Amino acid sequence: MKIDLSGKSALVTGSTEGIGFAIAKGLQEAGARIVINGRTPAKVDVALSRLGGSARGRAIDLGTPDGVRELIAKEPSFDIVVNNLGIFQPSDFFDTTDEVWERHWQVNVMSGVRLARAYLPGMAARGWGRMIFLGSESAFNIPVEMVHYGVSKTADVALARGLAKRMAGTGVTVNSILPGPTLSEGVAEMLKADVASGKTLEQAGVDFVKAHRPTSIIRRPASVEEVANMAVYIASPLASATTGAALRVDGGVIDSLI
Repeated sequence: MKIDLSGKSALVTGSTEGIGFAIAKGLQEAGARIVINGRTPAKVDVALSRLGGSARGRAIDLGTPDGVRELIAKEPSFDIVVNNLGIFQPSDFFDTTDEVWERHWQVNVMSGVRLARAYLPGMAARGWGRMIFLGSESAFNIPVEMVHYGVSKTADVALARGLAKRMAGTGVTVNSILPGPTLSEGVAEMLKADVASGKTLEQAGVDFVKAHRPTSIIRRPASVEEVANMAVYIASPLASATTGAALRVDGGVIDSLI
């Protein structure tokens, strides 16, 4: 199996580090022309230096309507859009303010809504395109420590399914990917107290999975590359019969057959 994305252009949002960066790297290695995205020029520049090649960067906050409009004006067309941008913030439901809920909704959901509205018509006109949303196993296993995050990820999965149906027959596929616990920089930050106590990051990750995601079958966090591999495949012509799907890279955390 050879994935060839030569001649395809791809946007990966929130891609200066973590899963997003790994997806951008995988797409570039498959031949795509990449635009990475982050909120600050400094982080975008560092990511571009790591990525190399002909990748370009856009330092824009896509969690706002103005930010999305700015990106569209500068980048009017893509063949592949990976809506990876997302935030998470552990907070008990009764302590979580409207502002926290709204920020998660704008960043995790509405950024993808706006980008899909902008880029899907062009994909359909060309008869080919890939729109991918990074959901989460939390879309199905709503985490008690951040209900607001789980709700936003459920919305992403529903959005991808609805858009797939809307794009029926156009040659454009729309899917969501459901990572489980993954050793990204964000998760490393969440586990820093455990690491400071003497554990390795890997052991802290294993302990987190055992304590908080006991249904995991692999019993460890995934690597960012393991999640990125699914995204690269779904972005490719080889996945032309897969659309409207919620594809798990969760290590078996979601304890259901379908």
